[in-house]
Amino acid sequence: MTKSSVFPDLPYPVAAKKPDTDTRHGITRTDNYAWLRAPNWQEVFKDPSVLDPDIRKHLEAENAYQAALMEDTKALQETLFAEMKGRIKEDESSVPYKDGPYAYGTSFKTGGEQPRFFRTPRDGGTETMLLDGDLEAQGKAYFRLSSTDHSPDHKRLVWGFDDKGSEFYSLGVRDLDTLADLDDSIVDTNGGGVWDAASEGFFYTRLDENHRPSKLYYHRIGTTQKDDRLIHEEEDPGFFMNVSGSSLDDFVFIAIGDHETSEEWIIPANDPTAEPRLVRKRETGVEYNLSEGGDVFFILTNIDGAKDFKIMSAPVNAPERENWTEVVPEKPGTIILGHTAYRDFLVWIERSQGLPRIIVRNRKTGEEHAIAFDEEAYSLGLQGSAEYDTEIIRFSYSSMTTPTQEFDYNMRTRERTLLKTQDVPSGHNPEDYVTRRLLATAGDGELVPVSILYARDTPLDGSAPCLLYGYGSYGMTIPASFNISCLSLVDRGFIYAIAHIRGGKDKGFAWYENGKRDKKINTFTDFIAAAEHLVAEKFTSHDRIIAHGGSAGGMLMGAIANLAPKAFGGIIAEVPFVDVLNTILDESLPLTPVEWPEWGNPVTSEADYRTIASYCPYSNVSAQAYPPILAETGLSDPRVTYWEPAKWVAKLRELKTDKNPVIFRINMDAGHAGASGRFSRLEEVAYNYAFALKVTGKVTEKTAT
Repeated sequence: MTKSSVFPDLPYPVAAKKPDTDTRHGITRTDNYAWLRAPNWQEVFKDPSVLDPDIRKHLEAENAYQAALMEDTKALQETLFAEMKGRIKEDESSVPYKDGPYAYGTSFKTGGEQPRFFRTPRDGGTETMLLDGDLEAQGKAYFRLSSTDHSPDHKRLVWGFDDKGSEFYSLGVRDLDTLADLDDSIVDTNGGGVWDAASEGFFYTRLDENHRPSKLYYHRIGTTQKDDRLIHEEEDPGFFMNVSGSSLDDFVFIAIGDHETSEEWIIPANDPTAEPRLVRKRETGVEYNLSEGGDVFFILTNIDGAKDFKIMSAPVNAPERENWTEVVPEKPGTIILGHTAYRDFLVWIERSQGLPRIIVRNRKTGEEHAIAFDEEAYSLGLQGSAEYDTEIIRFSYSSMTTPTQEFDYNMRTRERTLLKTQDVPSGHNPEDYVTRRLLATAGDGELVPVSILYARDTPLDGSAPCLLYGYGSYGMTIPASFNISCLSLVDRGFIYAIAHIRGGKDKGFAWYENGKRDKKINTFTDFIAAAEHLVAEKFTSHDRIIAHGGSAGGMLMGAIANLAPKAFGGIIAEVPFVDVLNTILDESLPLTPVEWPEWGNPVTSEADYRTIASYCPYSNVSAQAYPPILAETGLSDPRVTYWEPAKWVAKLRELKTDKNPVIFRINMDAGHAGASGRFSRLEEVAYNYAFALKVTGKVTEKTAT
């Protein structure tokens, strides 16, 4: 049975061909589908109703086509959704974290889509509901809360929300005595605010018309946004700005950076009118960030060639570079990912050979110890503490078989206190599953880690289908953590696998460096090597592997489809960054200038142009057979614009030589992150998994085994 035979033979939407030519570096390209890019895309992000009618008509035709091709999976989708929802404790509540006289936490109500924020007296007592996300989302097709931050005096809350999916966040201010919002409404922000020490106002970054956080403002409570004072402005469109606060509420940190260079400025939190103070002027390739430690700043940096980073310190009253002193030296091959400081301890999380561990150092004695676990593959999260003068920090642990556990950890006594274990209401027995860490050999001899999960009774004779996930960009590491969704595939006999490919920092900074710019091809060939290893070890076979990735991982999907279409039985590409060359040439798009350090600058460099053109998925679609492909996007996505997959799908259908379908699904009410509610997002996952099951011939199964 061919793959195409499991789908009905229906006519697909055919995009009109309107040739558009572009010449760069003496090279002329013709793009037949450039018209799918709305000329008023900035307006569309804020108001999707202004989308060009011809483009809307085409996207709606695509949605009708995908619905028809997946019609026979509706019952399966409902079953998958019910299974995944059944693994979620609907009235989930976090363990509150202590801060001053209160403890703050989040919870959900049964049937609720959005989180609620509450607080109790510090040592327990009656909950006060501060913000109900479900209530705020009423009547909105899309709604996502960004963050909340209570003022140092605990009397007000600044909170952010996006109601279009475009990530232009609005901020509100809530009085925590009356629980009523003040008139201090702020629009077009990146979603958060940082209070001054006196709780009289807060700092926030505002997005420009191209969706770039380039200006820092201070808002005083009781005034309007037009009265807000501009504190700092970044004029280079290749650098984004972010603002954060210190744990002692003494400083406001202004972080400016791209993917390889950073610069920080500080403002005393008790003097919001003060001019920002530069810590160290930006230098290409040098990154650093600050954590307050009383009378010193601890600085995580790669300066002096420390590719895997080291920690230095400097006096808070003299934080300039000449006063930096090494505290934790670099350990090549073990990358330091983040750090924080407390009165008596310095804590950092590091990763070696793909596995994380937390290191605690006594600031007085210099004694160190590690928090680590023994499974072959696992995930650690360091939540730390909201308070500086504490011996207790919080961390989380999970593996692909073990639900998430949260611990309070005494840094002095080394005692772990289990606070909660993720409840799986429908039941979960870790002993029914196996998790392993494999090593696939890439073409150049590098060993690529692959984390896998499967049911203990799954036959390992090559007959099992497999979902192989990958990302491989920006130094992002995909953790081998517990995933309630993938169990619906694993329980049906799937191998679930994560390929820890180059472009991430799984094996240190060099692992990232060897998967970017002129070495980007390693990301794709590593993923293909992972698929080949799974087949060679008889976990699966090539025609039963469904490749899966999103965003830059969606670019990975497009690249491997061109490079090795026979290695995969199907491909799922979520919000796929597939029109790389055109996007990185377009300086008006939100992320383009800040992306040049990651991909290269094809505007000024012919070498970078040719490198990107050599692997860009859209540019390299050819007349060959492709496996069934599912592409998904959100209309108001500012990160990977909807027209990238729209063009890719149109070109695939034009050139490919097989009858396998290319399915394109567009969420007309969402952006990059997909549906905003916790359950509505599961509906999207169920759709993807139904596609995987359909392609591998399991669409008729009603329940997991």
